[in-house]
Amino acid sequence: MALNHLSLLRPLLCRSLVQQVKSPLVASSRTSVPLLCPNTTCYPGACTRLYATKKAKVKAKGQSAKVNINTALVEDIISLDEVKEDMTGVLNALKDDFTRNLSIRTSPGALDHIMVTTQDGKFPLNQLGQISMKSPQLIMVNMSSFPEATEAATHALRENSMNLNPEVDGTIIKVPVPKVTREHRENLVKLAKQFSNKAKDSLRRVRSNAVTQVKKAKEGHSEDTIRLVEKQIQQMADNVAVEIDKQLAGKTKELLG
Repeated sequence: MALNHLSLLRPLLCRSLVQQVKSPLVASSRTSVPLLCPNTTCYPGACTRLYATKKAKVKAKGQSAKVNINTALVEDIISLDEVKEDMTGVLNALKDDFTRNLSIRTSPGALDHIMVTTQDGKFPLNQLGQISMKSPQLIMVNMSSFPEATEAATHALRENSMNLNPEVDGTIIKVPVPKVTREHRENLVKLAKQFSNKAKDSLRRVRSNAVTQVKKAKEGHSEDTIRLVEKQIQQMADNVAVEIDKQLAGKTKELLG
């Protein structure tokens, strides 16, 4: 009789044990516990395993992917400082394009760096003419110091992306300030995307040229060293690409208002 009672109690004891050790925060592996539950599958707490969160996995992956090589140790392979300088130059050129060509409101300062092609070379407009604001709706460019460049300056103003329609009166170039329309803003955004795509193309060329140079230096260096240098170059390019996207996002927000 006592044995029958014990056999009835065993499943109850097993279920009680499972309820105590199981938790929604852990995952357990199945195992059998012959001493307490000979005919039942249980989930003992000793076999529990915590799962890493998705954020933790992403963070760990990002940390493992980072490379930071001492540039002095790989100078005989490639100058990483020069590669970084070239990539930074691409980013700076993009910022310069944005400043020169993507101004919402035309002002005398916006015309300063418009490049004018003359027989003697290319010059910024503000080096050839005196730029002033005649009224909120009109900018004047006095070309009396270099009258022979008046036609070239007019052409440069007309071909600029600021939607200008200059008029010539002797050595004076009159530049009406265009009204800022939604269409004009959207056109400037399209131009900003073109500039950023051009910058990314330049960045890819810098990266590709650097990787080619590294591959040529394989002799005398381990494959691991070459691979690390290539990863460092890719990481540098990725960082600049992120900055290019940030510049585009900021300029798009500014242009659309």
